[in-house]
Amino acid sequence: MAATLGQRPAAPINARVEKVAHGPFFKAIWPHRAIIAINNWFEWVDEGGPKKQPYLIRRKDRAPILCAAICQYPNAEFGPNEYDGFVIITADSKGGMVDIHDRQPVTLSPELAREWLDPATPNERAEQMVLLQGEPAEAFEWFKVDRAVGNARNQGSELITPISSAGP
Repeated sequence: MAATLGQRPAAPINARVEKVAHGPFFKAIWPHRAIIAINNWFEWVDEGGPKKQPYLIRRKDRAPILCAAICQYPNAEFGPNEYDGFVIITADSKGGMVDIHDRQPVTLSPELAREWLDPATPNERAEQMVLLQGEPAEAFEWFKVDRAVGNARNQGSELITPISSAGP
């Protein structure tokens, strides 16, 4: 893919679980596993109105969400470069979450997250973990939140308060 003079292609923000271990784009960093801990994430759903409706997705027990990721960072052998960073691994959504979005981060239990990070875990085992052992949709809840959440100038915990289905 040719880049415009002075610009580089946009960096990916996630990697599809189906291709991440063997696809040419991520194959080199596949062995460099990371966990990205988050409290929640948002998805915007077209419900037929003038603007998409944001939904907040979080664990029902409010524990941190441990997202499987791969990364590239500077080390003793290679210094910093423009490709350093991480990508979260995503999979097809399951259960009722598919109504919100067709993809979701691959999330791991604390025990599997420790195994994922262990350098002794073989790449083949890591692949099986993200393909088959992500947390089920039943571990999560999702609900509509105020559309103001989509504007970075808006701040405050009220942005993640559930709104009624008859809300704005």
